[in-house]
Amino acid sequence: MNDQQPVISCSHLGKNYIQGDSDICVLEDINLQVMPGDRIAIVGTSGAGKSTLLHLLGGLDQASNGLVKIAGQDVSSLNEKHLGRLRNRTLGFVYQFHHLLPEFTALENVAMPLLIDRRKSRQQANEMANNILERVGLQHRLHHKPAELSGGERQRAAIARALVTSPACVLADEPTGNLDIHTASHVYELLIELNSELNTSLVLVTHDESMASRMDQVWRLKEGQLEAG
Repeated sequence: MNDQQPVISCSHLGKNYIQGDSDICVLEDINLQVMPGDRIAIVGTSGAGKSTLLHLLGGLDQASNGLVKIAGQDVSSLNEKHLGRLRNRTLGFVYQFHHLLPEFTALENVAMPLLIDRRKSRQQANEMANNILERVGLQHRLHHKPAELSGGERQRAAIARALVTSPACVLADEPTGNLDIHTASHVYELLIELNSELNTSLVLVTHDESMASRMDQVWRLKEGQLEAG
């Protein structure tokens, strides 16, 4: 695509699980590059290993074999502290379940990644959280807790939290799986719009073929292997 460094890359990636006396291969010989600004969809049947692959790409799980690099760094060479810092500064995560902390407001939830990283003061973090919440249309919900938000609003807050650190890539795992069709469409539009505006790469795991077709690349996970198209 270009001569820039991949945001995420993996080569000959594999994942096995031991179940009783069986060694079950979930992923085998996966090779993928995510370049700046890419929009990539990974589709496949339930249980095909899509979420497992996303977790490996995000450094949330350890591969059985192969190599994963985030921003050029081999994740297997990093201790948990340095890996956590790399994830926080480079990646944003959006899940099917929003994972907002119920005792905190939308503003506090979104500011949290900045405070955890300790590069921003509380005032700076709140200003940045306010700006991104406004960008996703939640300026009127800043001080509401998750229980006071609709499903679509909670997911938009989760997207704001993923983007507040200006990550190089957002990894989204069935981000609209719990939303109605109308709300899901709005959330998808928001992800695509922000991807284009911010040049943030987007790797989307989805079962929604219509959404997948709007990505630049579509990869299908079948029998542990990744196939183009």
